[in-house]
Amino acid sequence: MLRFFCISSALLLVSVALAQESASPTEKPTPIPTPPEPKITVSSVPVDGPYIALTFDDGPSEKLTPRLLDLLAQRHIHVTFFVIGENVAQHPEIVKRAAREGHEIGNHSWSHPNLAKISDENVRSQIKRTEEAISGAIGARPVLLRPPYGSLTARQKHFIHDELGYEIVLWDVDPYDWKRPGPTVVTNRIVKETRPGSIVLSHDIHPGTIEAMPTTLSELEAKGFKFVTVSELLHMARRLE
Repeated sequence: MLRFFCISSALLLVSVALAQESASPTEKPTPIPTPPEPKITVSSVPVDGPYIALTFDDGPSEKLTPRLLDLLAQRHIHVTFFVIGENVAQHPEIVKRAAREGHEIGNHSWSHPNLAKISDENVRSQIKRTEEAISGAIGARPVLLRPPYGSLTARQKHFIHDELGYEIVLWDVDPYDWKRPGPTVVTNRIVKETRPGSIVLSHDIHPGTIEAMPTTLSELEAKGFKFVTVSELLHMARRLE
């Protein structure tokens, strides 16, 4: 009797094992893939034409920005200025002129600190004070923000985008004009590195950058590039999605 019981138990175990092996794959739970985190910052965008965005940081400069605006007006080119709040407070008329002539004004903080190294409260203050200065100068709040040095923590990116309502804009072309390598070097670097959809970084507070712009613009135009603001470039990219 005991022998019969052992044989029956063994047969039962074998039957269960075979049933498990032959079970349909559809009966196994399918893991749910984790969706990719949406991209919050933008350095360049896909476009269906030769469009690029020139950007100028750290101004306005009392002497240099008007010279740049004169040049851009002569060529009917629109760019995006990422301005420092302290400078806007000192020279609101320059920012107002830039906006009136079709250029876009973005937020670049109040005093150019490394935002990743200060508290969230101070980050908000840097952004909101500059926002108020820009709004006072041009009658509209900015929708683009470029963090100084391109530096933000992941948490800061989220609340700047989700709570404060900014698009965070970086760049993919950097001539390192702040090192003042000379106008020819600035031009060569920009022309060599720029591609359709590029966002080009430069600064309208350095004389060499302003001196580089006539040749830079001519050579970019000779390559077929067309100049738009950052928001226009982003709009083009969204139409392709």
